[in-house]
Amino acid sequence: MSVDQRRRDVERHQKEIARLQTEKSREETKAVGEKKKAFDATAAASRTRSVSTQQSKLREAQRYEGSAVAIQKKIADLETKIAREYERLGNANRQLSAAQAQEQRKQVQEEKKRDAERKRAMVASAQELSRVQGRLTHHDHLHRSTEATLQRLQDLPELLTVLFLASNPIDQQQLRLDAEARSIHEMVRKSEHRDVVKLESRWAVQPLDVLQAINECRPGVVHFSGHGSEEDDILFQDSVGRSKLVSKEAIVQTMTAGSGDIQLVFFNTCFSHGQAAAIVEHVPARLG
Repeated sequence: MSVDQRRRDVERHQKEIARLQTEKSREETKAVGEKKKAFDATAAASRTRSVSTQQSKLREAQRYEGSAVAIQKKIADLETKIAREYERLGNANRQLSAAQAQEQRKQVQEEKKRDAERKRAMVASAQELSRVQGRLTHHDHLHRSTEATLQRLQDLPELLTVLFLASNPIDQQQLRLDAEARSIHEMVRKSEHRDVVKLESRWAVQPLDVLQAINECRPGVVHFSGHGSEEDDILFQDSVGRSKLVSKEAIVQTMTAGSGDIQLVFFNTCFSHGQAAAIVEHVPARLG
């Protein structure tokens, strides 16, 4: 039972005790009255000289005494009921105290649980904030690297083909690759040596498209933009546009099997350090 129910039990017993005590007081008043009437009748019988009057008063006194005895019996019954209600009230008070203690323990446990949930939420929030800050820092670094690469392209005195490979699988977070390609195109267009830079782009790239594009374009710079994994894989697209993981070893093999004109490979993906570290053994420079 709940604390409220236990409290109502206590109040019910208290009200019953009060009612019984009121009834007992009323009966005690009646008993006193009956005894006084009996006393008065006995006194009147002793004063009269009439035998018939004396007998009448004595019968009247006996009747009042009998009524007083009956009332005393009722008072005794009421006292028994009052004692029983006091016992029940004591039990109800003990049960109320136990219910209150249990409720307090429950509230303490719930508060501890809420504190633990708040702490877990704070830790999770801090971890998520750290991940977001890490991604922002990484992408900021990638953008600075891209700008530095484009700046170097402006100084190239010979014909240079830049191959932009973009892969944005539909089951991954969608990237603004079109904006990135436009930014590269604008930088090339504004550069001093724009006439010697040729920008080629391939979109929705599948694994087999890489070697074909390298052989067709014979680029000096390969710029891959898209998604990467923590295991240093690159996420290309399959025939239906979903993610297709390609290992860094396969990427290195494809690059080395393609044109020997590649001077710079730039990976604009998450977790691209391992990819860049692997390719640098085969090309003069890499960014990632």
